[in-house]
Amino acid sequence: MEFFVTTDPEYPARDAVVVDAVNGDHAAMDALWREHRRWIAAVLLAHKSAEDHVEDLLQDVAMTFVSKINTLRDTRHVRAWLRTVAVNVARAAARSRRARPRLAPLSVDPPAADHIGADTVAVDDEARRLMTLAARLPEAYREPLLLRAVHGMRGRQIAEIMNLAEATVETRIARGRRMLRDLARTGEFDDAAVREHYESTA
Repeated sequence: MEFFVTTDPEYPARDAVVVDAVNGDHAAMDALWREHRRWIAAVLLAHKSAEDHVEDLLQDVAMTFVSKINTLRDTRHVRAWLRTVAVNVARAAARSRRARPRLAPLSVDPPAADHIGADTVAVDDEARRLMTLAARLPEAYREPLLLRAVHGMRGRQIAEIMNLAEATVETRIARGRRMLRDLARTGEFDDAAVREHYESTA
């Protein structure tokens, strides 16, 4: 499996933080969680059910982050790994459809509840409107749109997270925006027909 990873000058420094986190360094875990939690929230928004809350799902991701970060085999792929954790958490919650108790913080600081709630998803009115409309899009288009709208990510960063070519990401964003324009103009569309058309040309 090929991963598209960033090669910008800051990456070696970030990679060192990931290595320390994998080796159990609590300060590195805290730094890593603070760096990534906002876009993780955007991924959860793209995949969660209407019944689930982002803050609850973030706690589940945080706990998995602490307990499983030592299983990360290649530190260059930490974003793709975190996305997989987030998607799995969202889908598992959607399947269970039951209230999950809020977990007490571990002895490690990064995922504690007080680190998560305050600035989880700071979005403006336009982003909120987009999220409402985007909830009706196929996941393949919803996720890159939200990563760009909520977190302002560049195509290269989204490609790294989603394990896609950058050109594919930009194509999905463009097509997703076109679908959103249709929704905004008419208020509805034929979900099955739109899904079939765009998935067949992706």
